[in-house]
Amino acid sequence: QVNEKEVERAREAQLDDAMIDRLILDDSRIEAMAEGIEVIIELDDPVGKERVIGTRPNGIEIKKMRIPLGVVCMIYEARPNVTADAGALCFKSGNGVILRGGKEALDTSLAIAGLLQAVLEKHNLPKELISVVPDPDRALMQELMEQRDYIDVIIPRGGEGLINYVTENAKVPVIQHFKGVCHLYVDKDADLDKALTLLLNGKTQRTGVCNALEGLLVHQGIAGDFLPKVAKALAEHNVRVHVNEKGASYFADADVIGEDEYGEEYLGLEIAIRVVDDFEGALEHIVAFGSNHTEVICTENAQTAQMFQRAVDASVVMVNASSRFSDGSQLGLGAEIGIATTKLHAYGPMGLESLTAEKYLVNGSGQVRE
Repeated sequence: QVNEKEVERAREAQLDDAMIDRLILDDSRIEAMAEGIEVIIELDDPVGKERVIGTRPNGIEIKKMRIPLGVVCMIYEARPNVTADAGALCFKSGNGVILRGGKEALDTSLAIAGLLQAVLEKHNLPKELISVVPDPDRALMQELMEQRDYIDVIIPRGGEGLINYVTENAKVPVIQHFKGVCHLYVDKDADLDKALTLLLNGKTQRTGVCNALEGLLVHQGIAGDFLPKVAKALAEHNVRVHVNEKGASYFADADVIGEDEYGEEYLGLEIAIRVVDDFEGALEHIVAFGSNHTEVICTENAQTAQMFQRAVDASVVMVNASSRFSDGSQLGLGAEIGIATTKLHAYGPMGLESLTAEKYLVNGSGQVRE
């Protein structure tokens, strides 16, 4: 009921469809949150795990051990599931977490956190390990982002505007993920039925999420066979198409765009399509317009697939699988606290291990440096 009221207020405020979609908690999403926590419970605890680095010529033994980051601050928009995911992940990895959600989902987040805190207290643990900031005032958020003595890392989740604001104003280290401009490249050696299935799942299954497809790249060698199928299928799903001049003739009602007008994160039933000359053209497009999030190739050529995975700079690079699998729960992490696209100690969906760092353990027997 709490969530239903917030969703209704969001609709009355005429928030965009992507924001409302992220705010909604129906039975299936609540069950998915619970299942995510259950998976996290079963995962190995990374804290305290050691790995051997080696023994130096002087006999000093060197290891590294995983330790918690400390206090994690989550700043997010209308994503109440983040409250459950972040709370469980941070607790399991030995971190405290401060959750600052947007006003649109504040009541839902407080309700979820209240359940988690009740379990903590039941086991004689301080409920403050999972804390929700009860006031969405932006001035308080600014003050929170300056607490270098008390907060070890900030993880923002939301639109590009929020990420930019946190990155520019925080005095605490920030793990960044600006946007998800994910592409499917259909190679000349692709199975076209498979490619169409990947396209429709990636674009239409859920549009308002960062792992939805925003771009389709098609090798010119198969464009004549593939794009008529694409045009028919996307029309049936009411997907608006933006396409370059090379591909425009295959679409009855498309927005023809220039070769430099790509890179948009639509978060809706829209997609940008580009016919490329060859494999290298696809790579060049991804370099220019990708967001280091998720890139997919559809091909039956194993060598091309391997080249794509090695060459593409993205946190998740897939072969013949939907971009919608670029998600912590789908990749076996139980849940994710965010997706890092800037390579600062983590890259891609962040689970338990990404919420830890490593310290050196050095064991000697009286050695001194000469």
